[in-house]
Amino acid sequence: MSDEKNNLGLTLREYQGAESTLCKGCGHDAITASIVAACHQGGLDPRQVVKLSGIGCSSKTTNYFMNNSFGFNSTHGRMAPLATGVMMANRHLLAIGVSGDGDTASIGLGNFAHMIRRNLNIAYLVENNGVYGLTKGQFSATADPGTRNKKGDANPWPAVDIPSLAIAMGATFVARSFSGDRKQLAPLIMAAIRHRGTAILDILSPCVTFNNHEGSTKSLRSIREHMDPLNTVDFVPAFQPILADLPEGQDTRVRLHDGSWVTLHKLKDHNPADRIHSLMLLEKAGREKKFLTGLIYIDESSRPFTEVEELSDTPLNMLTEKDLRPPAEELARLNRRLMG
Repeated sequence: MSDEKNNLGLTLREYQGAESTLCKGCGHDAITASIVAACHQGGLDPRQVVKLSGIGCSSKTTNYFMNNSFGFNSTHGRMAPLATGVMMANRHLLAIGVSGDGDTASIGLGNFAHMIRRNLNIAYLVENNGVYGLTKGQFSATADPGTRNKKGDANPWPAVDIPSLAIAMGATFVARSFSGDRKQLAPLIMAAIRHRGTAILDILSPCVTFNNHEGSTKSLRSIREHMDPLNTVDFVPAFQPILADLPEGQDTRVRLHDGSWVTLHKLKDHNPADRIHSLMLLEKAGREKKFLTGLIYIDESSRPFTEVEELSDTPLNMLTEKDLRPPAEELARLNRRLMG
């Protein structure tokens, strides 16, 4: 590991966290590596960062980077309201939220939508694998129609497309990437962190354990037939992370461990300030069964939640009793107004 120091005098090692307990080859670990690299290269002070998460494999990953940061792990789907409270209490923190497709697009969808509507200052990363990993691989809301589960049942429902939803709800920064494309992902993460407002980054992250069957559009090959049934629950195949160097403006087919393919298209010559065109690109890509990657939409003119609410520049948790107690003459004026 490099001992090179950034502008704060910190090495890459000082941005790491606990050792990962996720499956070997999980795309989530590749995302963690990109977060570590982005924060180190961007010179973020870990003591000014708050890490937020919900429930799921993705929500474990906040433990794997920046040990010296603040951290809150909420209940399932409730990261967005927790983040709202945190940023109201101290608007000067840099909020990094790590969620999953189930945590965001299913039980947490209502909270997710209202967080976007308020334009909260947060970099919201969705580690998207199309399944519920902690509860053994059921379809999530982002599973593509026709994709099959381990029993061979096909998903009949249309997928929730997180970037399209985010743009429609008013998010001011929307991007998508692939866990294995570190050259693209790390800069997008830093851009999301530096954005003033709600930044949504949807990251395709293959699950090597519960999407290991034929017929899944976000899957790796099932190895169940090659092992002792008594060990099915505990066996974790030691796959290597999938890495790819994607050329801009072209379709790139990435081969997954099971031999299936996913088609990625890295955006080129796209104006991310054009909201309507961004939605049209996502719709077209969906029909062509492609995943657009890169910065899809950004609005740099918007005002974040804390400015709209005209919150005190001093963090609310640092205000003293003297700051909070109105003077007697102000209370008297208020009472006179209320009494007519």
